[in-house]
Amino acid sequence: MLAIEFERNNLVIQKNEQRKVIDLKVASSTLLHASEAERNLYWISPSGYGIHWPLIDEDLSIEKLLNL
Repeated sequence: MLAIEFERNNLVIQKNEQRKVIDLKVASSTLLHASEAERNLYWISPSGYGIHWPLIDEDLSIEKLLNL
């Protein structure tokens, strides 16, 4: 299972039992400067490999995020 949320300027990814908090300065300057509405509208790819934010046209690899 995969879930994401935002806490201030951090992206929080929960994958199975792993919880990772990532500073948006490191993960994505686009997300850092996005509005709450832009951040909260996202799709997780059916394969589970990526996250897409359509309002800001941002795509990030889940594996890459978990390895930051």
